[in-house]
Amino acid sequence: MRSSSLSRRLLLLQRQLSPNSSSIVNQKRTMASQIPTKFDINTSYTMNSGYRIPALGYGVYQTPAASCEEVVLHAFKTGYRHVDSARAYRNEQPCADAIRASGLKREDIFFTSKVPPRAMGYEAAMKSIESSFSQTRLDYIDLYLIHSPYGGKEGRCGAWKALAEAQKAGKIRSIGVSNYGVHHLDELEEYIKTSGVGGTIDVGQWEIHPWLPRNDIVEWARKRNVVIEAYCPIIRGQRSNEEVLKTLSQKHGKTWAQILLRWSLQKGYVPLPKSVTPSRIEENANIYDFELDEGDMKSLDLPNSYAPCSWDPTTSND
Repeated sequence: MRSSSLSRRLLLLQRQLSPNSSSIVNQKRTMASQIPTKFDINTSYTMNSGYRIPALGYGVYQTPAASCEEVVLHAFKTGYRHVDSARAYRNEQPCADAIRASGLKREDIFFTSKVPPRAMGYEAAMKSIESSFSQTRLDYIDLYLIHSPYGGKEGRCGAWKALAEAQKAGKIRSIGVSNYGVHHLDELEEYIKTSGVGGTIDVGQWEIHPWLPRNDIVEWARKRNVVIEAYCPIIRGQRSNEEVLKTLSQKHGKTWAQILLRWSLQKGYVPLPKSVTPSRIEENANIYDFELDEGDMKSLDLPNSYAPCSWDPTTSND
């Protein structure tokens, strides 16, 4: 009897320690393993924080505050549930007004803001976060990012400390960075491990598209289950006349922009298309009734391309 009982205990322990156990698999889950085979407008990913993020976002960069509420409301009516704003955009308040006016449940909408480059450092970042809540009057913010790595190591680490503390206080549900290069990410990872400040990098946001694939950054993020958001996913229209996009557009009966957004989805990214035109807002969400095949994806594989259409703080060494 004792032998049988001991055997059962050993078997249970072996299962608990086995690399095939579900707990270990969940701990080691990567973004690559989360990429679904089928997408719809409700597709979402689980972040390191445990919260979920919709796989399609609506960007409001350079959207005037006066018209922001109206276009965000149209995005909600179209089916978007994810709005990407920032302190630097000066339109957090109308985004929040749209959330309240939408009639949707707060928990069904994902809202992002960001610490601006001028507010790096602990004290300044704390004030930035406080200002976001003052202006939006939201009970919580789903995601808060450090907008760029400018400001030196002390500024970056101080801003992260502010985010981590706000997350622990329940004000912010998930935190992350934007425009960080691999060297910035390594620095932050080391700071998290050694400082005791805590927090996990839940999301990283970068300009990403076929002509700026950032494979080194993507690889770093994937290994750590960091959700990758892609801004400028349609490259501000600068590549609309590329032959490969014309070919794929004709093949699938979709616009060049829809091809790029579908590419982003199938790569497992969270694209953040921006438009203030109602028909374009709708068009950018109409990307679930076709699929790029393996050959299509390969034709958009440009691993050595480096052609940003926006700023690129990832290269900063301050």
